[in-house]
Amino acid sequence: MARNLFRRIIKTTTIVINAVVSIIFLVACLAPYVNPKNWWITGFAGLAVPYLILVLLFFLIFWLVMRPIWALLPLLTLGIGWQQLSVVFAWHPGAGMSKRKPQNSLRIIDWNVQSFNGLSNTKAAKKLVPNELAASVMKLDPDVVCMQEFNTATNADNIALFQKRYPYYYFSRDYQRDGGKYLSGCIIFSKYPMIDSGKIKYPVAESLIYADILKGEDTIRIYTTHLQSFKFKQEDYEDMEKIKDQPDENLAASKSLVRKMKLAFARRGTQANIVRDEIDKSPYRLIICGDFNDVPNSYAYFRIKGQRQDAFLKKGFAIGRSFISLAPTLRIDYILADRSFEIKQFDLVDENLSDHLMLVSDILVKK
Repeated sequence: MARNLFRRIIKTTTIVINAVVSIIFLVACLAPYVNPKNWWITGFAGLAVPYLILVLLFFLIFWLVMRPIWALLPLLTLGIGWQQLSVVFAWHPGAGMSKRKPQNSLRIIDWNVQSFNGLSNTKAAKKLVPNELAASVMKLDPDVVCMQEFNTATNADNIALFQKRYPYYYFSRDYQRDGGKYLSGCIIFSKYPMIDSGKIKYPVAESLIYADILKGEDTIRIYTTHLQSFKFKQEDYEDMEKIKDQPDENLAASKSLVRKMKLAFARRGTQANIVRDEIDKSPYRLIICGDFNDVPNSYAYFRIKGQRQDAFLKKGFAIGRSFISLAPTLRIDYILADRSFEIKQFDLVDENLSDHLMLVSDILVKK
């Protein structure tokens, strides 16, 4: 009698947990259609998608062994959320990246360079970062280089590090200090001539910029951008430790973090709409890349991507983490190309010089 009661309790508890996980996953499935500015819950649910998928797969196997009929619950949930599954994992093992570029292709690099601060805390090491970062880019011999959190100053001209190899560039100059002696923002460098360029400002944060480059007879529009980040500071990381270790301080720390995240989700929703409206007006085939500060299971990603190709999904492998802090599942940097291109190669390169990995892709210009 007691044994049967215990089994019923375990079964009921397991079903309830499975149902709750399924509901959260289905809320995340609304992310492509619901702007987090209007309903911020989808933003948080999107961050949890890789973990929710693993839990649902566990339940699927568990029920197939214990009670097959209940396996329909996780199976149907995963089926409904196939769109979310399709952008989390890439399955091209061993694809890698060859130094040799395919003929007629465009090699493009995207990198958030973290203001050239590097990962070392010593001043001597930080001074070497701009030169080391430039050398890391040069050895891959890209045709176009897009960077976010790029800066330059009169006493440290970081543009000059690239300008000899890449004579054409467009710099957003979003932030200025010391009477214009210090500038920062997004930048596009190119080996090929730029016949036009421009900037579309957001209400907050760095801009969306573009450059029309002339490659042979083809004009290609390159966009890059940096969407709103969570703006976590040192005290926020300390709050995360409080949440883990000190229950009496959990509430205040949690409220602070949630407030910042809600604001960032809302701002990215607005920025994503601006980006989509602009790229839909492009007179040329286009590639857009940058730091979206959001995962593939987000409104921002789906809104900007539309029907474009994600270079990582086409030629990458596994989850493709591009941001090395906080969690192992944060793919927040992207290279997206129109269907009129063919993605030939893609790689994520960790040079230990930024909290973001460098993205590099060879993209064939179809005739």
